Amino acid sequence: MRVMVLVKATDDSELGTLPSAELMAAMGRFNEELSQAGILRFADGLKPSSQGKRVAFDGPARTVMSGPFSQTRELVAGFWLWEVRDMDEALAWVQRCPNPMPGPSEIEIRPLYEMDDLR
Repeated sequence: MRVMVLVKATDDSELGTLPSAELMAAMGRFNEELSQAGILRFADGLKPSSQGKRVAFDGPARTVMSGPFSQTRELVAGFWLWEVRDMDEALAWVQRCPNPMPGPSEIEIRPLYEMDDLR
């Protein structure tokens, strides 16, 4: 089962505040554990929404919007792509994760569609 693990944005991440050296080291160790367990497929952080764009679709019309975008808690600051046995395994790994932000934060786990889901 593949899952996308989404690190939700915070005010700090939207300001472009980089993690401390200690947090970067802790996340590096966690990523190494994920890799050694054969779970980690890809991971990266995202720049603040102020550096992003959105495209709204309405039939053939396209409207481009420039960041920053409101509702910080609805934005994504980083992500992992994992291959796990099931949602319980993904949840167990997220619960072991260092807090990815200096203050309160959230991580969301979403399963990806597999070919069998689309038949």
